[in-house]
Amino acid sequence: MTADVIISSLFVFALAGFLGFTVISKVPKLLHTPLMALTNALSAIALVGSLLVLGYTQTTYAQVLGFIAVVASTINVVGGFLITDRMLRMFKPAERRKPAADGEAGS
Repeated sequence: MTADVIISSLFVFALAGFLGFTVISKVPKLLHTPLMALTNALSAIALVGSLLVLGYTQTTYAQVLGFIAVVASTINVVGGFLITDRMLRMFKPAERRKPAADGEAGS
């Protein structure tokens, strides 16, 4: 890879990160859970893509980058699903407390 390709790729990456942050910051709080579920699905697609890159590369440089992509995508997918599950549990009604027995009530 030439320096021009690397610089162009880093520029696109930084621009995508800035644009993504700007778009996400404008989303109302009510829509965060469905948006998280969608981004988890997209992260899973990125994981499949990174596995394909890792499997079909010939150079060591591409294999290292593919491995880093697999690790980062896996962390992103697992963490995203854990956070989404936690957010969905917040919307479930809390279990009703059992009434205290006569002997346990304060005097």
